[in-house]
Amino acid sequence: MPRLALVPEPGTDHEQLVAELYAAHRLSLVRLAVLLVDDLGAAEDVVQDVFAGLLNGKRLRDPEAALGYLRVGVVNRARSALRRRRTARAYTPPEEVSPDGPDERVVLGEEHRQVLAALDGLPARQREVLVLRYWSDLSEAEIATALGISRGTVKSTASRALAALEKTLDADRTREEGR
Repeated sequence: MPRLALVPEPGTDHEQLVAELYAAHRLSLVRLAVLLVDDLGAAEDVVQDVFAGLLNGKRLRDPEAALGYLRVGVVNRARSALRRRRTARAYTPPEEVSPDGPDERVVLGEEHRQVLAALDGLPARQREVLVLRYWSDLSEAEIATALGISRGTVKSTASRALAALEKTLDADRTREEGR
């Protein structure tokens, strides 16, 4: 392989120097990148990006150090490619929820109606506490402030309300199974 004179001759412009570096060192840099990213296509992209960066505004202050600069660039770009690859492989897309069939919607609608009817049968304070807790997703302290009661009262009211709801819903299920 012909040895490249890295010191530009007078009149040699930056683009010409980069073209000479590319012709002389592209293959060795691609081999280096292949060892790092374990994929020929990605390795070629890494090397191409380094040379493109060199053409797009970056000037070589010391043409003698150009090969070292290119190697460092390839290693850094390879690391970035590996990080992107690792991130992409770690990503798991959210599960797509298939639309419910008509029969599932009817069952779910009936369950919702039963819960709402049972909720409607609770005393006002218990209903308020459950709605604020589970519908509005408020904390015990926020519920206490909203209703003007203590946190302890919120806890005990929620506990009693859930027990009453469970009892009502169990009675409804038992009644339906007996039919």
